[in-house]
Amino acid sequence: MVSLIINPVAFNLGSLSVKWYGIIMAVAITLATWMSINEGKKRQIISDDFVDLLLWGVPLGYVGARIYYVIFEWDYYAQHPSQIIAIWNGGIAIYGGLIAGLIVLLVFCYRRMLPPFLMLDIITPAVLAAQILGRWGNFVNQEAHGAATSLGFLQSLHLPGFVIEQMYIGGHYYQPTFLYESFFNLIGLILILSLRHRKNLFKQGEIFIFYLLWYSVVRFFVEGMRTDSLYMFGVIRVSQALSVVIFIFALGLLIYRRVKVKPKWYLYGSGLKYPYTR
Repeated sequence: MVSLIINPVAFNLGSLSVKWYGIIMAVAITLATWMSINEGKKRQIISDDFVDLLLWGVPLGYVGARIYYVIFEWDYYAQHPSQIIAIWNGGIAIYGGLIAGLIVLLVFCYRRMLPPFLMLDIITPAVLAAQILGRWGNFVNQEAHGAATSLGFLQSLHLPGFVIEQMYIGGHYYQPTFLYESFFNLIGLILILSLRHRKNLFKQGEIFIFYLLWYSVVRFFVEGMRTDSLYMFGVIRVSQALSVVIFIFALGLLIYRRVKVKPKWYLYGSGLKYPYTR
């Protein structure tokens, strides 16, 4: 018998319910901002630039995540238009948020005269860290899980008891796909943080490209296990299709920039820093 299920509501302030999901996301955004500012200092980019980017990127990212979800659930929302803005009832997609965030960053860099690939390389590990934490918000809400499974299978993965208990939903145990994605993204983050300061290893923009390659593969396989996927034509999982497109694009971009373009090396080892004009 399950002994404990985590309540999605952390605490109440009068009539206001503060949920764990919101707390986790706030911590994730704070961590991402701190990571970006800390790395930006090494690349001669002031903290105000990251704070200003955050103020634009986060709300518009959520708007993008919502629009993406609504587009691929249009049959429902066309019949219930009042629910389109009801984001508090659930219904956002991380790919939509990432796409919107990328657009905001490119416009921001153009307006501030900042090198976009350098900015992408700086914030990529921060975004990945936020994604890792954010999936635990799904865990608390008992969402974004996989198909039904057995208690024995979950125990065979040597998962902590609280994870197994939280995966008991409606009388069945489910695959903790949130955990699979969070775990493999953590491996990707460790690789990036371990390697990004190696002299003459990455050229400008390649940390971002590595992220695109890594996350698209992780998401492709995890998405295939989920039970709440968005579909195109009723048979194609949207996130899997987009993952394939992103992987091919990122691989092509990497090859093109290595062969045709001569971007600057990161020169961490020599102590030199990348200059830019404000």
